[in-house]
Amino acid sequence: MENGVQDIGYGRQFAGWYDRLLPDDAITAAAVEGLAALHPDPEGGTLEFGVGTGRIALPLSEKIGHITGVDSSPEMLDALRVKLTDGAGDVTPVHGDIRTYTSESRYSLVYCVCATLSVLTTPEDQQQAVRRAADLLAPGGRLVIETHNKPPVVALHEGLSRTTYFMPHPEPGSGVQTHSTLLDGGLWHCSHILYQADGTTRVGSELTRLTTPEDIDGYARAAGLTPESHLAHWDGSPYSERAPMFICCYVKP
Repeated sequence: MENGVQDIGYGRQFAGWYDRLLPDDAITAAAVEGLAALHPDPEGGTLEFGVGTGRIALPLSEKIGHITGVDSSPEMLDALRVKLTDGAGDVTPVHGDIRTYTSESRYSLVYCVCATLSVLTTPEDQQQAVRRAADLLAPGGRLVIETHNKPPVVALHEGLSRTTYFMPHPEPGSGVQTHSTLLDGGLWHCSHILYQADGTTRVGSELTRLTTPEDIDGYARAAGLTPESHLAHWDGSPYSERAPMFICCYVKP
């Protein structure tokens, strides 16, 4: 707990190599294009829940203008500030908890991507974050949530509670190996090993709670939002149980 903000320690584990774990690539570019297309009114303001190092917010701000980015990790926000010092993008970093963050401003777009919502490991905490987002939306504003898709994660385990898989990076001799465990209550624990081309490695773990689009719809309706669409990819293709992530869009009446 720092300044009233509860931090699970994600940034302390991944500080210094988060951008190597999730490098800027076609997936990042697709998310930026998709969010820009979904924005109902860029002049009405933009808020990101879980801004991290600015992987999405910085390039998105170059398309739609200023973004306020909230994150509970001081380390991730420090990395974002370094990028801002170098002149990248127009983002205001805010140290805050997405379950309790308040502001006098209201936003036309609030988005929470890259499974940030899943880092909240109880239905109550996830509901609270969605309610906070809804309260921060202007009338007619849109909430966009992207998170892990439960069916392909379960299928990946092929009936086992534990499995291991490797994702190579474009750089020769580098990639990420993940040791994945399904736990009771829909929880998913992953330990990631980053292999770098210079022969060094980094290790970090995360615990998330798997959800379905119907789960998120329930949170949104309880917060007074109207479900709009379920997507499989940022290009607008409809939800598929085979897609590794899913995207839900909601509108505030």
